[in-house]
Amino acid sequence: MNRLKILADAHIPYLQGVAEQFGEVTYLPGNQFTAETVKDKDALIVRTVTHFGEEILKGSSVRLICSATIGYDHIDAVYCDAHNIAWRTAPGCNADSVEQYVTASLLSVAQKYNFNLQDKTIGIIGVGNVGSRVDRACRKLGLKTLLNDPPREEKEGAVGLFVDLGTVLREADIITLHTPLTKSGAYKTHHLGDSSFFDGLKKKPILINSCRGGVVDNEAWVEAIKSGKISGSVIDCWEGEPQINSELLRLADIATPHVAGYSADGKWTATKMSLENINHFFGLGIDPIKLLPIRSPEHSVIDLKGFPAEKQLAAAVWATYNPEKETAALKEQPDKFYCFRSNYPLRREYKAYSVKNAGPLVSETLRALGFNLV
Repeated sequence: MNRLKILADAHIPYLQGVAEQFGEVTYLPGNQFTAETVKDKDALIVRTVTHFGEEILKGSSVRLICSATIGYDHIDAVYCDAHNIAWRTAPGCNADSVEQYVTASLLSVAQKYNFNLQDKTIGIIGVGNVGSRVDRACRKLGLKTLLNDPPREEKEGAVGLFVDLGTVLREADIITLHTPLTKSGAYKTHHLGDSSFFDGLKKKPILINSCRGGVVDNEAWVEAIKSGKISGSVIDCWEGEPQINSELLRLADIATPHVAGYSADGKWTATKMSLENINHFFGLGIDPIKLLPIRSPEHSVIDLKGFPAEKQLAAAVWATYNPEKETAALKEQPDKFYCFRSNYPLRREYKAYSVKNAGPLVSETLRALGFNLV
């Protein structure tokens, strides 16, 4: 067959210099994917920046869309399926990265509001690849977890594993969202967090959204903060990105530019999965697939000497990632949302770090999260 023509998002890391083993590759920023730029391409490697439906794909040669993301709400699956355009995502690629984001954020709000995580109950809505990792991490941190996932509950019939949404709304001190964005069907998640959701809260919880912006009605979120229905807000995913709700930005405790899943490890895995999908779909038989290495962090050893025992866990986690710096930058320059996201300096996950001088009380937790102990 002729060499493949591939159009790839220029902001996908670990791709340039390796995608070329499959064919002729053109790189453009995601917001420059148009009907004109995709029309003669066989495959696209994309992020969530652009919506891929009839307006872009009609009349094109595209046979495969590979999204280096876990979600697919930016792909018109119905149109693609009807026009023999295959599409693939990278499920689970950034699950550990999002867990790192949630853990760092939990430690941050616990410090800000002076409470112990071990005294709190967290409701996890959506317990797929990401939610399951968050569940494990939260239990390691000592939180009680309530799991809500109606599709899994129906499919698996796991008695006692899941609770209904009403239980989460009544009993959770913290609620974290990890669902896909779906706009129809029995388990529609678009505006799951609406005014009735907030009206049903009983304990004025902290709300975390690091899944998809449209899962929470951002206007309703603002009103919930102002009326005291919730006591804290962590938001990474926004409606209308990159034009985000300025009042919600001002009121949020942690506000980041949709980067919860942006670890180097997660991005490397997503790129690997995208390349594997192209290789398999077109039957190219390339083995092994060339991959770029991941750089080690500049300071890979975390020394906890001098930190009180009760502060060692947070110190170690924040040495790998602390969302407060990004929050300050976004609040100061919200118009740079797209720039911040597209030029994000990828962080490493826990497994890239070694910790020394950890006290006996925290060592087990750090090791369970994935740190190396020396």
